[in-house]
Order: sequence, then structure tokens, then C-alpha cells
Amino acid sequence: MQSKFAETEEGANTAHERGTFVHHAEAVWDQRDPYDPSGFRGVFTSYYATLCAAFAAIGGMVFGYDQGVVSVVLVMPQFLSRFPRVSETAPGAGFYKGLLTAMIELGALIGAFNQGWIADKISRKYSIVVAVVIFTLGSIVQTAAVDYAMLTVGRLIGGIGIGMLSMVAPLYISEISPPEIRGALLVLEEFCIVFGIVIAYWITYGTRYMTGEWAWRLPFLLQMIPSTVLGLGILFLPFSPRWLASKGRDFEALQSLGKLRQLPTTDPRVQQEWFDIRAEVAFHHQTSAMRHPALQGKSKSNSIKLELVSWMDCFRKGCWRRTHVGVGIMFFQQFVGINALIYYSPTLFETMGLNYSMQLIMSGVLNVTQLVGVSTSIWTIDRFGRRPLLLWGSFFMTVSHLIIAVFVGKYSQNWSAHRGPGWASAAFLLFYMLSFGATWGPVPWAMPSEIFPSSLRAKGVALSTCSNWLNNFIIGLITPPLVQNTGFGAYTFFAVFCLLSFVWTFFFVPETRGRTLEQMDHVFKDTSSEEEEARRYAIEADIIASHRRDLNAGTKDQ
Repeated sequence: MQSKFAETEEGANTAHERGTFVHHAEAVWDQRDPYDPSGFRGVFTSYYATLCAAFAAIGGMVFGYDQGVVSVVLVMPQFLSRFPRVSETAPGAGFYKGLLTAMIELGALIGAFNQGWIADKISRKYSIVVAVVIFTLGSIVQTAAVDYAMLTVGRLIGGIGIGMLSMVAPLYISEISPPEIRGALLVLEEFCIVFGIVIAYWITYGTRYMTGEWAWRLPFLLQMIPSTVLGLGILFLPFSPRWLASKGRDFEALQSLGKLRQLPTTDPRVQQEWFDIRAEVAFHHQTSAMRHPALQGKSKSNSIKLELVSWMDCFRKGCWRRTHVGVGIMFFQQFVGINALIYYSPTLFETMGLNYSMQLIMSGVLNVTQLVGVSTSIWTIDRFGRRPLLLWGSFFMTVSHLIIAVFVGKYSQNWSAHRGPGWASAAFLLFYMLSFGATWGPVPWAMPSEIFPSSLRAKGVALSTCSNWLNNFIIGLITPPLVQNTGFGAYTFFAVFCLLSFVWTFFFVPETRGRTLEQMDHVFKDTSSEEEEARRYAIEADIIASHRRDLNAGTKDQ
């Protein structure tokens, strides 16, 4: 009987002769043949992986759509007549309005945290289906809401689904992408988030002219369309080859890899990546066994305990630098002020002296500007790298906030007499959105799913995503009083954090452009000891020897 691995003999031999494993932190194209041209051109040559990533990124559009809906619905007269508790004239309106907008972040925090173990248990693919089901349930409750309590519960349930999607979509994309274009494909997540914001904003801008409650119910109903398409369509996409390898399903991982790369499994590049994946999985499994020898049994009790201590491994030697970067980059993404501007942009434009209609139009233009910025990063993130984008973005956003703070502080008492500074402030707000969209918008969604080892990747991405939602929740609560009570102080507050993000990035964020997921140990210098390097080489040698034995056995059986 022929061995199932025998068909890979030619590729395995070639890969071994050329040096299968990569023991360095340099870009992959400096050491071996790449799959595609790097950056934007590679998106078109690796078309199947691009299509899979684009489809998974619909999860981002669901998240963005919800953000865009809320920013307009909260000021609709039709909505306020059903939920007078959030009207500006109602007592305690600020609290109830803040709670309603923040409830989605609270639900998302719960969803993102739990998606870590769910994605490890049932696969990245099926965990997306679970997220879609939960989100759809929340959307139904929101659409049918008859009072504030029902709407709040619907927001919480929908938030759980959104949090799960926001965690697993970039995780799945990172694990199926070729290293040369991984950044560009991960940008699709942020692109879809902003695209969803834009679509939702202009839909609700139009439905506000409808009479009756369908003015706000219809936008909530429509968000079920992309989620349903995602939930059904994801079933036809391949499993993550790295998840398959983590479950010991090596041959299936090879088949999935060949399909994603649109190359035969005998291709040397596919063989190299397959061996790298298996070696990295084996190394981290061995490391876990050495750290937790008493928990390696197959009992359910041991499995639960190992799951719990695995979360703590994210903060131990070998991973804590990555957790710091993942959590930190999501913290700064929120504290540079982006969602404060999205949620409360009409109020911010009001402080600049614009009338109600112009406030809504400019808020829509603000979102389109961000979309333009994100579009540029599809090319720049793999052309220039993650670090340069973050550093330049921090600089431009700091300048924008400071200039706006000066104008608002000096002229906000009488905008009608100072139309020029008012429009200048609006222009720098647009420049801020362009800068954010091109830099701090896409990169924080891309990096966490790149940097963690296979055994802790889902948990690391979950922690990073939880950081995003927790800080999003905090921003949602502090922004209204910050804008109302301090005026220009809000912009100064965010300018300080933009400057801090520059300093933090300069000292702590490494470059991941062009590196495979299996090279991140070297990028973060987490296998610096000779003992760890020796173990890794031994694992790699064993994988090659084992594979050759399978090949020889298959040849003899022919």
C-alpha cells in the first residue's frame, strides 16, 4: 500500500537540500524563494488566499456597520420617541446614552475573551459560525426592541458576537496568508471595518427621512445580511493549516496549504512552510510539556487545568514581550482618540460651530476619509513595514490634535465670528482621520495575529482584542464628559497619548514585515538560549527523518 506522504518525495528532497528551516529574523525573501511578489502586487497573484481572507474579513464589516449605525441612530427623532431615556432633555440621559453605546464593547470583551478557547477547540472556521449565530440573535432582539432594557440586552448579545468575530477573523487570515502579503490581507479586516462604518452611516443618514420606527429598525435589520453570508460561506473555505497541524492532522494541513497556495503539495516552498509549521508546533508543545509535566495526562481535569495555565503562559518568558506588544498596540489604538471621534463626531463638529445638517454630513465625510487612508495601507504595510507606519502615524496625529486644540481653545466661544479657524479645525480633523486610517487603523489589527506562537496564538489574539474592547469601553464612557466639560482639553488629552504611542512604538515594537509566523520566536528573541536552539534543531531533524522514513516506506510498498 502506498504511503499518503509518498507523493511529496520530490518536494521534500528539494526542500531539504535547499535548507528547509529558517533560523533568523530576516525577511523570508532574503533567504528562500517567495510565493509571490511582496505587497500589493502579490495580492493579485495569490488570488485564492486573497479571496479567502476577503471573505473572512466580512466579520470586520459587521463590526464597523454596528458602529456606523449607532452614531446616527442616537440622534434620530424616531428613535428618541421610542427611547426617550437617551434624549438630551431627559434626566440622566448622558449615563443611559453612554451605557447604550458602551454595552456593545462590554459584550465584545466577553466574546473576544471566550473566543480564544473556542477557536482552539472547534477550529477558526467553525468558531466564526458560532459568532455569527450569536450576533444574529442580538440583531433580532435589537430590531424588535420595544423598550430600553430590551435594546440594551440586544446590544450586549450582539456585542458578544462582534467580539468573537473581531478576534477570530484576523487570526484566520494570518494563518492562511503567504508571508509576503500577510500584511496586505490583514489590512482587509480594517478596510471592512471602516467600509461597514461608511455604509451604515449613509444608510442611516438616508433612513432618518423615513416616517415611523422603521427609520431605525431597518438599519438594525440590514446588518444580518452580511453576517448570514459570512456564516454560510465560511463553511466552504479551507481550515487553517496551522490549526490542523496543532491538532496533529499533518497531512490535512499539507493539503490545505497546497490549496491555499494554489500549488502542488510537492512544491519546495509548500514543503518548507509545512515543515516550519510542524516544527514550530512541536517545539511549543514540548515547551508546554516541560513547563507543566503534571498536566499532560488525557483526563478532563488535566485538560481544564492546562487550558487555564496556558493563559498564564502568555505572560511568561517566551511570550510576555508579544503579549505586551499585542495588548499595548490595541490600547493605543483606542487612546489616540479614533472611536471618540466616530461616536461623537456630530457633537465635536457642533463645538466647531457647524449646523446640524452639516454636522452629519461632515461626520460621513470623516468616515470616507478614514476609508481612503486604510486603502493606502494595502500597499504600504508590506512595502514599508509596520513600524514606519506606526511612527509616522503617531507624529501626524499628534500634530493634528494639537492644532485643533489651539483653534478650539481660542475660538470656540464665538465660532460664528471665526469661520476660518472652524473650517481649519475640520480640515485637520480630516487629516487626522486620513493619518489614522493609513497607520494606526490597520496595523494594530494585523500585528497581534502575527506575533504569537502557534500554541498560544488564539489566546494571545484574544487578550489583544480584549484590550481593544476594554479600552473602547473606557473611551465610550469618558468621552462625553471630556468633550462637554473641557472643550479643547479633549484634543490635548488625545494628543498626549498620540505622542506616547510614538515613544512606545520606537522602543518596543519590532518589524514583522516579510517574516513567517514561525519566525516570530527569532523576531522577539525568545529562543536565545543555546539549550532552546538545540531543542528546536533536534525537533526539526526528527521531522525530516520521520518524513523520509514515510517516503521510503511508501517506495517499498509500491
